[in-house]
Amino acid sequence: MTDLKRNPGMELDLDWVLCARANRSAIERRAASIGTRRSVKKNWQAAWLLKAISCIDLTTLSGDDTAARVRRLCAKARQPVRQDLLDALGMGDVKLHTGAICVYHEMVETAVAALAGTGIPVAAVSTGFPAGLSPFHLRIREIEESVKTGAQEIDIVISRRHVLEGNWQLLYDEVREMRAACAAAHMKTILATGELGSLRNVARAAMVCMMAGADFIKTSTGKEAVNATLPVSLVMVRALRDYGDKTGIKIGYKPAGGVSKAKDALIYQMLMMEELGRDWLEPDLFRFGASSLLGDIERQLEHHVTGRYSASFRHAIG
Repeated sequence: MTDLKRNPGMELDLDWVLCARANRSAIERRAASIGTRRSVKKNWQAAWLLKAISCIDLTTLSGDDTAARVRRLCAKARQPVRQDLLDALGMGDVKLHTGAICVYHEMVETAVAALAGTGIPVAAVSTGFPAGLSPFHLRIREIEESVKTGAQEIDIVISRRHVLEGNWQLLYDEVREMRAACAAAHMKTILATGELGSLRNVARAAMVCMMAGADFIKTSTGKEAVNATLPVSLVMVRALRDYGDKTGIKIGYKPAGGVSKAKDALIYQMLMMEELGRDWLEPDLFRFGASSLLGDIERQLEHHVTGRYSASFRHAIG
């Protein structure tokens, strides 16, 4: 993260929250048009894909994670594209790296050591990820421990029941306390949109979390049956646009889960450019929560250079 102004949050404004609406049919029509009205090709596509790499939170969140796996992933974050491809693209001198590494708390120390001196932040998923149903005091303690261990970003999960029951004050209070526990670390708030029941709930939950101090709003844990989608993303980015218009604070956006192909990355970049502007193509305000996405982007870049698609094993993630 750079010196972009942090979101201090504000008092909960229930009138503003309850005014949030979502016209599903209109949202779906708009979402369906994003990838059809314009496209980027050849050198321009390669440039957009390189920019996408700089916005990836390279992630491993598996029960069988090991220190060796995390160190390999960190090495990939430092050198996400093979040097010969960068040279062929005229980018050999550019210090390209991913936006962050995202791991469980247990692996934060390993990742911080592996990335020392690189400027690549470590993000920790905390607060009882992915369900967020552990005792609240333990969720707060987990945030504090991750920050103490060196995590510069914290991906929290909200209690979905507060949204489903319309308990907006409880959701606000919970996220506000988590924001305080993050201290200097940036807080990315996972809504788990696939479990919120409606697009209206997504819009309202996003607004409450921003009022509570979220620096980013994020679609999913990647563990739900439905993760990032374009209709959900459109609702969320318009909510953060409204918040920015009224407060002057820029909030980041992170689609996570289901974004695995280079063409998907291009469509999401177009969404951000059209709805929010150029600033939201930078890692300060836009991230992909992904791992396999990087491998497909690298394959597309090799195709751009050679005219041939290579086997995926030539672009190992870690």
